[in-house]
Amino acid sequence: MRYVEPFDRLFFNMLYDAHENMRDPRMSQLAKIIVNYSIKLQKGEVVYIETFDTPDEMLEALIEEVHLVGGVPLISQKSWRALRAYFMDATVESMRLVGEIELHKIKSSQAYICIEGFDNVTELSDVPADKMALYTNYWRRPVHSDWRVPNTRWVKLRWPTRSMAQQAEMSSDGFEELYFNTCTLDYRKMSEAMDNLVTLMEQTDRVRLISPGTDLTFSIKGIPAIKCAGEFNLPDGEVFTAPVRNSVNGIIHFNTRTIYDGKVFEDVELTLREGKIISAVASDTEALNHILDTDEGARYIGEFAIGVNPYITRPMLDRLFDEKIAGSIHFTPGSSYDEAFNGNRSAVHWDMVLIQSPACGGGEIYFDDVLIRKDGRFMIKELTSLNPENLID
Repeated sequence: MRYVEPFDRLFFNMLYDAHENMRDPRMSQLAKIIVNYSIKLQKGEVVYIETFDTPDEMLEALIEEVHLVGGVPLISQKSWRALRAYFMDATVESMRLVGEIELHKIKSSQAYICIEGFDNVTELSDVPADKMALYTNYWRRPVHSDWRVPNTRWVKLRWPTRSMAQQAEMSSDGFEELYFNTCTLDYRKMSEAMDNLVTLMEQTDRVRLISPGTDLTFSIKGIPAIKCAGEFNLPDGEVFTAPVRNSVNGIIHFNTRTIYDGKVFEDVELTLREGKIISAVASDTEALNHILDTDEGARYIGEFAIGVNPYITRPMLDRLFDEKIAGSIHFTPGSSYDEAFNGNRSAVHWDMVLIQSPACGGGEIYFDDVLIRKDGRFMIKELTSLNPENLID
């Protein structure tokens, strides 16, 4: 190593200081929330940090915060474009090998952080269905569904890219501001406000949803209600349960676009009888039904949830955002979560969103024949703390 002259040292220090000052301070704020609130990392614990097309500066902020609490970061940086190239020619053997390696990483960790950026949200749209099935069966399901979700403290985030801003029909700066507002709001306050909704849902038997093109009834009796306030997803803001598996009857029309494995669907309409989807139509009906025929459980419903995030008011073609829209519900063909288990298992879990705000046609939610939300606003006193103006400081 060459001798560094005093002037060189000064120059290198200036470069380092400039790099530190270039980092958006909101990244450090977000890293603190992720590490200390979302996953509650403790001294000596290992956290697997997996990023997809995310700036190095955000990863650095996370590593620094992990070190501050005495944790051990295990990092992996991935690219969706590179993954597409891998998926296109994947074999059972190659996908099984990667799945086994990823599973070892997860099993070596007590916590997991995932940040996903998308330069192109449809990057995987032309990957053949059989190749995506390999990914699901040998990587996503055993690593994430079977192990990570039940066995680690985890949180998943998107990253605000220009592609996402374009999807949201916003400027890049405007979308970035929205992103940090939604991800760094007072989730402790939101969590407390959710308690009454959790209690009410767990006391409820019959639910009815009414909106243009929608008249659906089902039971949630005996199934837990779970609040989501920044501990698993950022942004967050939903309370979920699941319908009794065979209780769903009627029709539901989703007024937001939805995406599954890189394919975009519009105007999804499902007709259900005794819990099963007996008819499904959309902008691509054939592709929709192909997904719903993945296995038996894909035609039953695994989740019913109510969205309450005050900063998210319109769809962005991103489920982590769209399912939290204030005034929305989402209804999910496929597997139910263990925390609110209704007996349904599937390789599919597809959150489809219906917004009931006046701008989207309005709508009503009834619990045991009592109107609890109309046109996206909670109507009964014990739930009004969840209306947007009461969640924003």
